Amino acid sequence: MSGYSGKFLEVNLNTGEISNYEYPTEWQKEYIGGRGFTTKYLFENLTPGTDPLGPDNILLFAIGPLSGLSLPSSSKMIVATKSPLTGGYGDGNLGTRASPQLKKAGYDGIIVKGKADKPVFLEIINDKAVLHGAEEIWGKGTYDTEKYLIDKYNRNAGFLSIGQAGENLVKYATVRSQEGRSGGRPGVGTVMGSKNLKAIVVIGDQELPIANPDIVRKMGSDGYKQVKKADFYDGWMRQGTTLILDWCQETSTLPTRNFQEGTFEGSKGVDAVKLHESMTERYGCPRCNMQCGIVIEDDKGRASELDYENIGMLGPNLGIDNLAKVGVLNYMADDYGLDTISLGSVLGMTAEASDKGAIDEKFSFNQYEKAIDMIDRIAFAKDDLGRLLGQGTRIMSETWGGDAINWAIQVKGLECSAYNAFTIPGMALSFGTSPIGAHHKDAWVIAWEISESNRDAYSPDKADKVIELQRIRGGMFESLVTCRFPWIELGYDLENYPEYLKNVTGSDHWSIDEVFNVSDRIYALIRAFWVREYIADGKTWDRTMDHPPVRWFNEVLKGDGPFAGKNLNRDEYDVLLNHYYDKRGWDHNGIPTKATFERLGLSDVASDLSKIVKIV
Repeated sequence: MSGYSGKFLEVNLNTGEISNYEYPTEWQKEYIGGRGFTTKYLFENLTPGTDPLGPDNILLFAIGPLSGLSLPSSSKMIVATKSPLTGGYGDGNLGTRASPQLKKAGYDGIIVKGKADKPVFLEIINDKAVLHGAEEIWGKGTYDTEKYLIDKYNRNAGFLSIGQAGENLVKYATVRSQEGRSGGRPGVGTVMGSKNLKAIVVIGDQELPIANPDIVRKMGSDGYKQVKKADFYDGWMRQGTTLILDWCQETSTLPTRNFQEGTFEGSKGVDAVKLHESMTERYGCPRCNMQCGIVIEDDKGRASELDYENIGMLGPNLGIDNLAKVGVLNYMADDYGLDTISLGSVLGMTAEASDKGAIDEKFSFNQYEKAIDMIDRIAFAKDDLGRLLGQGTRIMSETWGGDAINWAIQVKGLECSAYNAFTIPGMALSFGTSPIGAHHKDAWVIAWEISESNRDAYSPDKADKVIELQRIRGGMFESLVTCRFPWIELGYDLENYPEYLKNVTGSDHWSIDEVFNVSDRIYALIRAFWVREYIADGKTWDRTMDHPPVRWFNEVLKGDGPFAGKNLNRDEYDVLLNHYYDKRGWDHNGIPTKATFERLGLSDVASDLSKIVKIV
């Protein structure tokens, strides 16, 4: 089919050998691209039980048939690996010039194996790829690294890099691009650092493979116009994702002081109005006309790009009510290549542990200067506490013991995004069943749940809605690969995407239902990967792996607001989880049944998995 090159660039850092990997063409219909390709490749090629930080782990970068084309918000890329933070499948997406450049260079992705003897960066210019020594930039932050690469190449090249956190193997280090883009929350940047791979540069100038270029060009042009005509466009351009902060405050879902409370008395100091007043410029990804990155001058005079997640986790969650100070913590995280969500959760848990006398370290909420010190200690693994905090909240809770399990706001080892679901069963289910651990990107169900459903109910429609959104957000958009914001925020019609697929690939095979079928296949294969890796690592897999943070069961929401004193009911949550499993065709331990594997064309996966676990 058109839309693809049919090959990945494969780099063996052990030997320095660089070659092409031509994947089976049936992958294009069975997995579309992006997350589908990374899941399929990892399941087939990674030895079960591989150490995530060992040289045998595999690092993947993948685009899809729509990546980099002139259509709304298309310059996304998937970065994936076996996660050092969770031990399961880990991925993320980020907007980057590396996406269109990789497509123009003639590749659908990059496979990185082994470990270099010394720091290197990878240069890809069309069909020529070379490894260069990276000693000059090893030890530098992502801002200086990208400046070095821009000076060496040009600003229009695609750059992917890690900061000191990835070099020092902090387990929630990310891959960074274009000064403000970040992806790979489950430690994809950590794996990049473990391989001594500092950066990737991509430059391409080949013709894009499109079956019906005139139709796609017209659809894309119309799409950009529709985005700008949307009723909410002006409001979005003023305040971006931070509009949700006031809503979370009103609905008692704003993470406050390590998710103990759902409202924050200082919210006006960090809300969307304050951000708009402080905005100095906007950043966005290539091919995007609804840029989400709003830039302010931080407390140290630097340009810091903010959105809701990093404000929520580094502001209210740490008890900090000053936007410029939140900007400093965010800038540090971006420069060091730290995931801001996990970082905010780690710092919040540490503050709570200190307040409750569980650790000797003196660190409390609303201690801005101390938070700066803590981030340095984490990113550079300076001492025992810094190294422990670099392992994430699950390991912290296991190390500290006692009540610390309630302070770790995580699922499967990945920290929750900035939505306190103490009283939101559907969003708790979304976190519990996210394919990478607790994350909002696959099924942000909370707005629908509060506005369109009975907030307190554990009704089957909530499981249905989570699956519907996972099919769209985590399946379709993550495999195409394009940004979901035009649809979510501005109402760009979902039916446009199968039409794009048809005209890019030249195949009438595609419909929204067929795309959703691919989504279900991807989710089943990701789940098989998790089960296989957990068992190979000597861990137990059961339905509690899909439970939300235990704080939401064991404690009650504190603070002000109408929902204070309430929490989730474990028994009712399990009934909701059963409905999710039944709807997906998974057993009640969260493993796809034999019939489901067969329906999705994964009989071979069922056969392999049945050797280590019961498949019903």
